Amino acid sequence: MKESTHFHGWLCCAWLALLAAAAAGTPLAAADEGAALPWIGPDGVAHVPAASVPPSRFMSAEARATFIAQFAHPPRQPAAAPAAAPDFAAMRADDERKNGVYVARARQLYPVNIEEQTLGGVRTQVITPAAGIAPRNRARVLINLHGGGFIWGEGNGARIESIPIAALGRIKVVTVAYRMAPEHKFPAASEDVAAVYRELLKDHEPANIGIYGCSAGGILTAESIAWFAKENLPMPGAIGTFCGSLALIGGDASHVAPFLMGELPSADADSGSLSGNPYFSDAAASDPLVLPSNSPELLKRFPPTLLIAGSRDFTVSSLFAAQAALTRAGVEAQLHVWDGMWHAFFFNPDLPESREVYGVVVRFFASHLGRGASGSRHGT
Repeated sequence: MKESTHFHGWLCCAWLALLAAAAAGTPLAAADEGAALPWIGPDGVAHVPAASVPPSRFMSAEARATFIAQFAHPPRQPAAAPAAAPDFAAMRADDERKNGVYVARARQLYPVNIEEQTLGGVRTQVITPAAGIAPRNRARVLINLHGGGFIWGEGNGARIESIPIAALGRIKVVTVAYRMAPEHKFPAASEDVAAVYRELLKDHEPANIGIYGCSAGGILTAESIAWFAKENLPMPGAIGTFCGSLALIGGDASHVAPFLMGELPSADADSGSLSGNPYFSDAAASDPLVLPSNSPELLKRFPPTLLIAGSRDFTVSSLFAAQAALTRAGVEAQLHVWDGMWHAFFFNPDLPESREVYGVVVRFFASHLGRGASGSRHGT
């Protein structure tokens, strides 16, 4: 399996690469004659010359071909700042179109039934395996919180995160159409997740409920645990935060990963600011309800947590920080990173790496849900 568990940074990979290059008798990088050499300034800033980085040798052939087809482009100037306000409707429609291709394929590979329901006053889609729920999972349920920057994703984005897990895990998945920007702001989504959770607690033990999400959904999963603590709700049995988690997005990956995807880092990369996202325009990055990593005491209340990303994901450094923070708090935290893979790569159900992710997720919840069920559905 192409994964690294309890992985704390880039240094070990760089060192191993250096050793491998030395052993092979080949240069680590083929720099042009006379090109500038890398150096570290007195302020600790690394100055890196232009370099050519091939796709990871650890990617599957399918992932390599997909990476080239999806991301290859000639050099281009960054887009100018839009003169008009963002067209959020167009963003949502584009996301639906792109993820619709993945959903159609996923439904061929992973047959499921999808039913729209309102739980706790919140719209949801309830996704169940066509093969039926496994006996061991009849008292269990997973809540999915879709990605999409807190702006889009409640349709096909939610389905592509839920269909493979429901089918392979033979478990019911409830994906939540939480309120998003620009119509709503923090903490609207946390409130919606809590409303659905309260409804499910009426006929499920908290230990039999799991919550997971990707990107914004991974962030919201962590925020929801903080909100449950505020509301004195019992903690779920386990959670998964994928491509986004409980710590601020930043670190090395926010600077390096965009280059490895043929893009420039965002202007506010590693700035510590949330102002670029309209959902958080009235929120403070220091608030533990926004970023639970701000409170070590809060983290002690987190359930076992699964963290997943690719090494070329701009969020992966924040997952390193989240896993370290949870470990310091005494919480079980499993981190899996697929080398060479990009943000939310497992939306493509045909990739071998995606199938590996699905297996990791299914096994994690299968082994963690149901622990410590006590018959009480209230309190912490």
